Amino acid sequence: MNDLVLHSFPQAPLPLQRAKEFFLARQPVLDRNQNLVAYELLFRTGTDGPANVTDDVYATASVIAHASELGLHNVVGTLRGFINVDAAVLSSDFIHFLPKDKVVLEVLETVEATDDVVTRIAELSKAGYVFALDDVVAETDSVRRLLPLVQVIKIDICGMGEAELRNLSTRFIHAGKKLLAEKVENLGQFRQCLELGFAYFQGYYFAKPFVLSGKKLSPSQMTIVRLMAQITENADSSELEHSIKQDAALALPLLRMANMPSSGAAQRIDSIGQALAVLGKRQLYCWLQILLYAEPGKTVHAASPLLILASTRGRLLELIAAKICPDDRHVADVAFTVGTMSLMDALFGMPMQEILKQVSVAKDVRDALLARQGFYGDLLTLAESVEQVRDAEPSIAPLLRKLRLSSEDFYGLQLAAYKWSNRVTDGAN
Repeated sequence: MNDLVLHSFPQAPLPLQRAKEFFLARQPVLDRNQNLVAYELLFRTGTDGPANVTDDVYATASVIAHASELGLHNVVGTLRGFINVDAAVLSSDFIHFLPKDKVVLEVLETVEATDDVVTRIAELSKAGYVFALDDVVAETDSVRRLLPLVQVIKIDICGMGEAELRNLSTRFIHAGKKLLAEKVENLGQFRQCLELGFAYFQGYYFAKPFVLSGKKLSPSQMTIVRLMAQITENADSSELEHSIKQDAALALPLLRMANMPSSGAAQRIDSIGQALAVLGKRQLYCWLQILLYAEPGKTVHAASPLLILASTRGRLLELIAAKICPDDRHVADVAFTVGTMSLMDALFGMPMQEILKQVSVAKDVRDALLARQGFYGDLLTLAESVEQVRDAEPSIAPLLRKLRLSSEDFYGLQLAAYKWSNRVTDGAN
């Protein structure tokens, strides 16, 4: 290469303590069938003020350098992670820390397609790395130069006119590229992009309640709701076992969950009765909340995004509550319930107010779900702010201070929640 210098980063580009000052946002990427297929991974500082994009790219590289601590597979599971890269990261030999079979390198829109950049991307493509172009809004000279080297084009649809979006998508599809629509915030936008031929979608439209006329619960969901009511009414194990056996689609994932290492079973569990004995009513109630989001018959490679988001939220809130109130198991259980219930309006396609008329919850849970108030409301707001990190106000640092939670602690709890959610998803499908 001519003027491009390959930077040799030290083994730890940032001191480990500095790396722990970042938090991680894991934003889902869905396919045309609304199955989860990848995540975009975004690192941001835990300090006050708006995030700096340049620093964030370096933060991404720095945190991933601690592979033994992060464990990329713990964050993305069996899927791929989209990672932002700029010209400096592209030119470094440090990029080889990223496993080529687990990432999509997302070239930021600020990267100019110089001869050296084009040559470098060509080398990395030949080595097996997959590339995407980020935030494409027009077919510029840089986009044209990089087009033959990338597989995915990300288009920010926010504020883009229909005719402009149609012309741009038609051009790139004819070039044989997969299109990813960013900032898809409602069902109408999803359907529009679907009609235009987009392959992937990023945004939280799937987590918002769309009221569908005539929508009914599946038989498994009805069984789960009945079981949750039975547990609340303190039904005995034989009654619970009888209800579960009425639905084979529910029995199988329950057995899988009982056999997970985290359940504490000393030997293989082969019956519903054994599973109930191992899990106990409290843990069973938690599992049922998660299974409510599961779609029987789907593999982990086609996981429900609501299942992933609900299980991650529930576990993260539970871990934070346990960290803050280590001697009160009840607080952690309630936090888990708030996290998983917070998406039931999207699951059932009805306002949360209507759901809470049918499901009896304590006042602090109601306040959290309806108004984001109280201790549990703060936990839920924190989780939601991280999920929406691209657009959120800089409210994360004040919330961490209010909860007396360090950035380092929060970062560790996030990783634990992601790892747990990946395992649970495998067991729930």
